[in-house]
Amino acid sequence: MVRTPLRLAFAVSLFALSAFAPLAPPAQAQDVDILRRSVDELAAAINDEVVAWRRDIHANPELGMQEFRTAGLVAEHLESLGIEVETGVGGTGVVGVLRGGRPGPVVALRADMDGLPVTEMADVPFASRVTTQWQGREVGVMHACGHDNHVAILMGVASVLASMRETLPGTVKFLFQPAEEGPGGAAPMIADGALEDPRPDAVFGLHVFPMPVGTVAYRTGGMLASSDALRIVVRGIQTHGAMPWAGVDPIVTASQIVVGLQSIVSRQVDLTDSPAIVTIGQIEGGNRGNIIPDTVLMIGTIRTLNPDTRTLVHERVRRLVENVAEANGAEAEVTINLGYPVTVNDPALTTRMVPSLQRVAGEGVVVMPPATGAEDFSYFAEEVPGMFIGLGVGADDPSLVHPNHSPFFYADERALPIGVRALASLTVDFLSSNPISDDR
Repeated sequence: MVRTPLRLAFAVSLFALSAFAPLAPPAQAQDVDILRRSVDELAAAINDEVVAWRRDIHANPELGMQEFRTAGLVAEHLESLGIEVETGVGGTGVVGVLRGGRPGPVVALRADMDGLPVTEMADVPFASRVTTQWQGREVGVMHACGHDNHVAILMGVASVLASMRETLPGTVKFLFQPAEEGPGGAAPMIADGALEDPRPDAVFGLHVFPMPVGTVAYRTGGMLASSDALRIVVRGIQTHGAMPWAGVDPIVTASQIVVGLQSIVSRQVDLTDSPAIVTIGQIEGGNRGNIIPDTVLMIGTIRTLNPDTRTLVHERVRRLVENVAEANGAEAEVTINLGYPVTVNDPALTTRMVPSLQRVAGEGVVVMPPATGAEDFSYFAEEVPGMFIGLGVGADDPSLVHPNHSPFFYADERALPIGVRALASLTVDFLSSNPISDDR
């Protein structure tokens, strides 16, 4: 993809900022105001390129751990800005390090790069026509969750902050992550040292949602749910359907378990504190109407929005399943495979950074209700204080508004400069308000 040079506005703003380079932390209010104005000017100047990047990435989506083209595009762009780049982190991840000209803390910014095995139905000129093999069959590939926007926005943020390098009070790490949709790329990146040398003091990320353009949503504490896979095997004794007393019926037992599991949420979890969900989505057992089988398999999901609630629900699920099975003379095996943790926004960090969002989006800043979707940004936020925000990309035309993961998912590009300003502003404000000694 051909890149245009940074616009004149970048050079002008950089010249203006360089006059303040000798100032040592803490940053003065005048310095911070200049940094903030520069973010706004540079975000506007880079917008055409951000749109072009987004459309290019959207037309060329890649599944998790296969983001070779996207990672290459990102790495080339970061290198062109003079940012230190490491590729192949945690698979296909890219880490960039931008060292400011003044001492200060370290901020990490994260964007996920992968698409989904979805055939695109959205009517846009840059719609994906990519196909690939998925679980043994050919499928379409689409950025149906909007990660193309995330990558383009963070590439834009890199351009903005790199142009302010000389007066930037601290260091910025750019985390371009693979496989958020699965199998999960955050944990492998962390294991590969993405949060070390230097270690961030805070991490920020965003996700697009079909909220109205101009909306920036946040939530203190649990924002997105943990996602754990539940597998239950109920074992009875097979017998003729006309003589149920001669065996142990795992289907009746499984039915009681399904009903009982709902009482965990409705009667054993304090829903005024945080929601929880226990869903059984698959049941398999038997092959004839007149044969009671010996085994029933149930598969489901557990979602919680509080780490303590997560532990509680897991304990109660095991207890209920095993006791119901025993009461029926059956046996049950419960397996809970831990998925993504709860995405928790650090309360102190979130409260402190809300004014930065309000400066960018004004009355468009809203408190987001808890969502039961899951995000592996949660792993980064477990390591260092984190803040994850929602960016509205819903069009004014209701017929274009569809949920994430829909083949009709549509992102209004008017949201892109808001996303760039939001992440860049969070970065500048955090770095400016967290001075450290020169000998760090």
